[in-house]
Amino acid sequence: MVWMKVRKTTIESEADAVKSLLLWYDAAHRDLPWRRDRDPYHIWLSEIMLQQTRVAAVIGYYERFLRELPDIRSLAEVEEEKLLKLWEGLGYYNRARNLKKAAAVLCDRYDGVFPKRYEEILSLPGIGSYTAGAIASICFGEPTPAVDGNVLRVYTRFMGDASCVDQEATKKAVREKMIPLYTSLPAADRGKLTQAWMELGATVCVPNGPPLCDGCPLRDRCFAGCNSVTDDYPVRAEKKRRREEERTVFVLIAGDRFALHKRPQNGLLAGLWEFPNIEGKLSVDEAVRQTEDWGLHPTAPWMELPYTHIFSHVEWHMTAYFILCDEQPDRLDSIGGITWFRRDTPEEVAAVPSAFRPFLKVLQSQEEHS
Repeated sequence: MVWMKVRKTTIESEADAVKSLLLWYDAAHRDLPWRRDRDPYHIWLSEIMLQQTRVAAVIGYYERFLRELPDIRSLAEVEEEKLLKLWEGLGYYNRARNLKKAAAVLCDRYDGVFPKRYEEILSLPGIGSYTAGAIASICFGEPTPAVDGNVLRVYTRFMGDASCVDQEATKKAVREKMIPLYTSLPAADRGKLTQAWMELGATVCVPNGPPLCDGCPLRDRCFAGCNSVTDDYPVRAEKKRRREEERTVFVLIAGDRFALHKRPQNGLLAGLWEFPNIEGKLSVDEAVRQTEDWGLHPTAPWMELPYTHIFSHVEWHMTAYFILCDEQPDRLDSIGGITWFRRDTPEEVAAVPSAFRPFLKVLQSQEEHS
């Protein structure tokens, strides 16, 4: 029989662990711009941006976004094209669209002021239980845990909980078990506890690589750490293999302009600008013939550039052909209309998702050196 140094317990009995966690947070937390006040607009925006995105990458976007859209009403009224341009590079563009939808609801229903109750916050477009719990606890001192992947990792290791964290039922159960920890605290400390769980999962009980247990305020009570079984937690479902697709991308250049096509308003990358592309991998000769079939008059293929972009559920293996054309027609029958943009002003006119930005950067670089 293997002797376990720390036995499983219930989180409700761990009031001392919570105190240690709060003291650690006071001393060790990072100075992030959205932590400098408790404005619900700031917390909301940061939490949405931080979904699927690293903190270091978000800071610049967050600060630029607030300079352009400093409050809920300005967000509700912004043109979608500008909104998507501000979001360009963060990916998952429906997050931005839902921000605008929720801002409109806040203006119509709450006169531009965030409601304090968890249930009302949860009812807003694009806000789930995690974001609603974060806003309610951090901004209004409500006893509402915010349970995301970081928190689940800390919790399951601390408690020795072998429930599958990819199941919504597990997230809901953990949230319910954590509520007593919040109700036992003064309102002023509830938001701090939410941020402490997040911070511990982001900087100590890290998502990639072994946990940094020596710096953990819970190390003397953590089931997984004390029993050297951190690799066993959290328990995950087997990942499905991403679908792989070959695509041929056409970077069409005529004089000082290049062509973009706007994607449909639904589906992957909805409503964003892209370089014309088709399924399958064409050779350079086939790509030139395809360009001719579209009614363009290519003069020369300039460059071939392979690039792979990984979405959550699909991988695009792209081959881009930079093709010089001698005119700028406004129609490609197989994909609908195209628009020609000046090569020296692309950043000001269209939101191009990260899947296509490497090709845009090549155009910008060539323009700078031409």
